[in-house]
Amino acid sequence: MAKLYFSYSAMNAGKSTLLLQASHNYRERGMRTLLFIAALDERAGKGKIGSRIGLECDAIPFRRDDDLFAAIRKEQEHGDVACVFVDEAQFMSEAQVWQLARAVDDLGIPVMAYGLRTDFQGKLFPGSLALLAIADSLREIRTICKCGRKATMVVRLGGDGKPLQDGAQIVVGGNETYVSLCRRHWREAMAQDGEFPMQASPS
Repeated sequence: MAKLYFSYSAMNAGKSTLLLQASHNYRERGMRTLLFIAALDERAGKGKIGSRIGLECDAIPFRRDDDLFAAIRKEQEHGDVACVFVDEAQFMSEAQVWQLARAVDDLGIPVMAYGLRTDFQGKLFPGSLALLAIADSLREIRTICKCGRKATMVVRLGGDGKPLQDGAQIVVGGNETYVSLCRRHWREAMAQDGEFPMQASPS
């Protein structure tokens, strides 16, 4: 039975690597997959999903006003779709999450969405909020904080290396912009005015 899956984590936990590996497993067995990525994320190139370890694959870029159900159904007309994968799923709108659910329910296609749960202020992204509410299966992908504990939060760094306290929710960036932390060190980083301590400290 097809399901809507949401795999979430903090930054740099290997979400894109896992997505690309899962899609490869399908394709290796002769099954067709569809890959989607938020159009605003062009770090690997336009319409590409890339991982930090060098893997990449072409994907269909989507914007917040695109109808993902219609896009999947149209692609299905050109051949069976075994699975749909969505990278940077936090950037979807609530309506798009429901469109993915409809693809699962009405078309019988499993959908695997990968993304962040919260932003740099500890607030849920709209897409993640909807996925947490209606996905059939939730999986946390773990990464670690500088102290060795599980990282569940991220801070966004300014050009001076200090954590930003406010700003737009969506700013695409990598290691130069975001650092994953456990809740305790996220609280400390967001409370301080000094430069962010990038190195591990005894705790």
